[in-house]
Amino acid sequence: MRSRSNSGVRLDGYARLVQQTILRHQDAVTGLLPASADHRDAWVRDNVYSILAVWGLGLAYRKNADRDEDKAKAYELEQSVVKLMRGLLQCMMRQVDKVEAFKYSQSTKDCLHAKYNTQTCATVVGDNEWGHLQLDATSLYLLMLAQMTASGLHIIHSLDEVNFIQNLVFYIEAAYKTADFGIWERGDKTNQGITELNASSVGMAKAALEALDELDLFGAKGGPQSVIRVLSDEVQHCQSILHSMLPRASTSKEVDASVLSVISYPAFAVEDSELVEITKQEIITKLQGRYGCCRFLRDGYRTPKEDPKRLYYEPAELKLFENIECEWPLFWAYLIIDGIFSGNMEQVQEYREALEGVLIKGKNGVRLVPELYSVPPDKVDEEYRNPHTVDRIPMGKLPHMWGQSLYILGCLMAEGFLAPGEIDPLNRRFATVPKPDVVVQVCILAETEGIKAILKEEGIDVETVEDVYPIRVQPARILSHIYARLGRNKQMNLTGRPYRHMGVLGTSKLYKIRKSIFTFTPQFIDQQQFYLALDNKMIVEMLRTDLSYLCSRWRMTGRPTITFPISHIMLDETGNGVHPTVLAMLRKLQDGYFGGARTQMGKLSEFLTTSCRTHLSFMDPGPEGKVFAESYRLCSDSFEKLDTKEWLHGLQVAEEEDTYDEVAQYLDHLLQHTTPQSNLPPTAQRGGLSRFRAAVHTTRDLMSLASKAKDLHVQNVGMYVPSKIFQASQQSVNLLGSPYQHDTDGKSHAVYAEMNLPRDEDGSVDCKALVDQLRVCPTLQEQADILYMLHMLRGPEWHTGLDSEPGPTVKELLTELYVRVGETRQWALIRYISGILKKKVEALDEACTDLLSHQKHLTVGLPPEPREKTISIPVPYEELVLLIDEASEKNLSVSILTQEIMVYLAMYMRTQPALFVEMFRIRIGLIIQVMATELAHSLHCSAREATENLMNLSPSDMKSLLYHILSGKEFGVEKSVHSVDSLLTTAVSIRDVEAAGATRPERSGLVRLKSEIKQQLDKRRQSLPGISVVLVLSAQSARHAELLDKDSFSRMLEDQGSKDSRQGQWQRRRRLDGALNRVPVGFYQKVWKVLQKCHGLSVEGFVLPSSTTREMTPGEMKFAVHVESVLNRVPQPEYRQLLVEAILVLTMLVDMEVHTIGGIIAVEKILHRANDLFYEEQKALGADDHMLERDPSTGICILLYDSAPSGRFGTMTYLSKSVALYVYDFLPTDGCSMQ
Repeated sequence: MRSRSNSGVRLDGYARLVQQTILRHQDAVTGLLPASADHRDAWVRDNVYSILAVWGLGLAYRKNADRDEDKAKAYELEQSVVKLMRGLLQCMMRQVDKVEAFKYSQSTKDCLHAKYNTQTCATVVGDNEWGHLQLDATSLYLLMLAQMTASGLHIIHSLDEVNFIQNLVFYIEAAYKTADFGIWERGDKTNQGITELNASSVGMAKAALEALDELDLFGAKGGPQSVIRVLSDEVQHCQSILHSMLPRASTSKEVDASVLSVISYPAFAVEDSELVEITKQEIITKLQGRYGCCRFLRDGYRTPKEDPKRLYYEPAELKLFENIECEWPLFWAYLIIDGIFSGNMEQVQEYREALEGVLIKGKNGVRLVPELYSVPPDKVDEEYRNPHTVDRIPMGKLPHMWGQSLYILGCLMAEGFLAPGEIDPLNRRFATVPKPDVVVQVCILAETEGIKAILKEEGIDVETVEDVYPIRVQPARILSHIYARLGRNKQMNLTGRPYRHMGVLGTSKLYKIRKSIFTFTPQFIDQQQFYLALDNKMIVEMLRTDLSYLCSRWRMTGRPTITFPISHIMLDETGNGVHPTVLAMLRKLQDGYFGGARTQMGKLSEFLTTSCRTHLSFMDPGPEGKVFAESYRLCSDSFEKLDTKEWLHGLQVAEEEDTYDEVAQYLDHLLQHTTPQSNLPPTAQRGGLSRFRAAVHTTRDLMSLASKAKDLHVQNVGMYVPSKIFQASQQSVNLLGSPYQHDTDGKSHAVYAEMNLPRDEDGSVDCKALVDQLRVCPTLQEQADILYMLHMLRGPEWHTGLDSEPGPTVKELLTELYVRVGETRQWALIRYISGILKKKVEALDEACTDLLSHQKHLTVGLPPEPREKTISIPVPYEELVLLIDEASEKNLSVSILTQEIMVYLAMYMRTQPALFVEMFRIRIGLIIQVMATELAHSLHCSAREATENLMNLSPSDMKSLLYHILSGKEFGVEKSVHSVDSLLTTAVSIRDVEAAGATRPERSGLVRLKSEIKQQLDKRRQSLPGISVVLVLSAQSARHAELLDKDSFSRMLEDQGSKDSRQGQWQRRRRLDGALNRVPVGFYQKVWKVLQKCHGLSVEGFVLPSSTTREMTPGEMKFAVHVESVLNRVPQPEYRQLLVEAILVLTMLVDMEVHTIGGIIAVEKILHRANDLFYEEQKALGADDHMLERDPSTGICILLYDSAPSGRFGTMTYLSKSVALYVYDFLPTDGCSMQ
């Protein structure tokens, strides 16, 4: 008999260890593993981690088999793995209804359970009795399912199971915007059941999605139907959010050891090697002890100070857990495996020796990994005084199967029984390897032969859609509807993927559906969704952004291919040439470089061999593959009504009858609907409606019919009440000017009668007469005014009887008007009609989520609360729109502008995150207000005119102005006049001063106090060559109320109008910084230290108590949120910024040897005392009362607002004196002396 090799003997030893510590607990029927002998429930996460050692051992036996018994052992071990994975699959498939519900709700009530009954696979606790929503657990299961399948195991047995796994992909693909309870099941570290966005969940979901993409779950025996598909855009959302969060783990945890599973094995989810190392060192530095690593700072689990009778902690109780957190050997097992994968053998040796030192010897000398080590109750005080000096005792589960499994897996790899590639067959470990440069293929298509000829004259050879046939061209939304069929299963009542807009990574592939090749145009080109696509400059800017995004995020085989149509709206005003901006873009694409991306322009047929191609086999015929839409009872409201003349700007695929197959029928069903007939009369000559028109002009956007709604029995009166701060400054024309009041004396009816609106016999507004007046309107604007009246009085579905009975509805007329107005580029009117029609901003919820997950909180509406609404967690689209409407006080134009600004902010967050470095909370209402202020300052105009200017900006100009606000860069202004819609209109051009060679001003912010914003005189502005941005505003329109408080706005203009170009700069800077919530780097950590030396900080009566430091750590985002919430009680941005400067002076005291600086410090008192010192000194120097005028709302001298922080008369000088006086009793006698 052949003798056993040494390696075989070693493997047998590990087999006994696995049997005694893991497999002996496995249930014979279900294959599940209980948490321990005392905890019989089976946790999904623990089960997957616990079986990894069994899987690894099976692979080792398969590779090192000496004899047939070893091969049999390998098979036995592998089948134990399959049994457990299928047991977990059964548990989850029994909750298929939850998977279906969660895809749409992302609710904690609809999620899969975190643990199940080991013997029956049934649930063990109620939906609300546990923190079940743990996306990392579901993601870990899917990740290891993919890895194990790739290693040769057959876990999935039927197409029903394949469909279920496909729906689990949909379940986790929104992880980047879903707050869950996290890997420790507690959510927020206060352990009060509060969910939060966790880096460990986002990272694991990203890894699972990448691992499953294009994976055949039947392995080598599978076919197209068993392949899982993942949308690349969802993966990249997770990637960008994860990158922005790390090394922070969540809002409440500045560092968490669980992130080791994300930056290394098993997820390898981070592609930036530098960020991986930073995160690892952060964990080791802050969490490592003598027995392992803490889970996170101030973790109270199993500590002597934790009250086991209470489920939740008191907030101030967290301070008790500091320095006595339990240490987990588990994380050293992660670091051992990490060292092996990274090739760092010193790290492997260090942590193997450390881990061996904390193992517990069991029966027969078996080495067991304990769950954790805790400080003995009688030595807590000693550990407080001298952290990491007290000998700890093991507690919890023994063995901790999760840790035991990773320990064994690490040993197998360290001793050479397993190679990294064997437990990572999908090669995830190469995530940080640099990727090759991406070349983006761009195919330009012409809408018509005429446009093709125009481009030909410019030297640009393109094709039409007919030319590229049989390749079919469709808009992006069609791809969304196709993907909505993926994963459908009638037996399990699974509806497939929720309808979501398609990202640029998805539309940059070619798709094979049945016998046809499809290409899809980018989402942003779709005019029907939102008005941004009506602006050619905006289209070019969005293409530039998409190309840059593709270059940095493309990870697939083959090149990305963008199909870009040139339509009639991209021509110039004559219609005989291409718009200059579009033409310049085409030239750059031809040159091979645009927007930082390498490009190759050509024909689609030339790109077939080099493009990334995907076969959508789920569209093939079969039991679940019929492509007739009727077979699936598609709901008409699941997609927008599509105009066959409008989709893809009129591009049509020429199809022969013999090629008209099921796919074409399916797509045609999606595109079918009754083409709306032209119902609106052409605009008539001016005249006949002057009195009515003058009254109606103020009924739009920011205004409402609230003051007269009672007479007209209009429902939901509260929806139309405007905010005072948005009210018009001029005398109104009776329709809306009077404040809303109850009609108790008949006055309201009398005022309404003065409007000269047509009336019927009962004295009510005659809507039929309004329809008649619609026929003779001289302008599109007047048509909008009348339709707005009808929309409010009769509703959107009221049939107007125009030209026929019942005639088109108000909504249909508004939709047609929207198209007409879009052609004239009257942007204020476009925005307004969009607001009435509730035009969907396609990526609004994703834009909001992008901002939130980049650790920025959002507020909408103007301060103070409760009008200003805070958004701190991702919310569904419909809920987000309602919240914005409420914060805008049902103000249509402000609501739609808020949504637009949110989209632009997200664009800049993706492309220029440095703009937001000093910002924590983005206050969109104040940003809009500041944008109007800046326009007013540049144009020297009134608040009303500034608001009109703002509402009339094109989308590209609005985005450009926002950039100037965020960056602090200057812009000059010019004016010109031209005609739009038969009216004289004013064209305002913004010139980028920097482009003309002016000194580049540094971005505003307290950390850059030495830089100054330099304003140029009007004459110099006009003489400067620069980049012209045209801002169109209607001189005839008076339909927008102000975005600014009249008094403060007028005062600001007076102040600035009387000064030279250098005056007013610091007041403007403070207004900008206050509105943008900019604070210096490290500001919150310094505030935390101040709170440790006093009882609290008071800001305008709102107290930030020192007890906050007992709950939160200095680097915790929750603490920054808390500080911001207090500061944001101050509505005036410049006043708020002076308060921040006062707090900065206070922070200078924390480094002094002072034990306390008083009780509750009233920051505003420090500021007002500084203001008094400033006033007295300036008065003594001869300043008159006009120079020392005070802000009536705050009492602060306007001149102090406009003082530089440093210098003899700087704000910091007076604030320092004020602080010294305020805390004089607490300063050391030999401290600083006042000058």
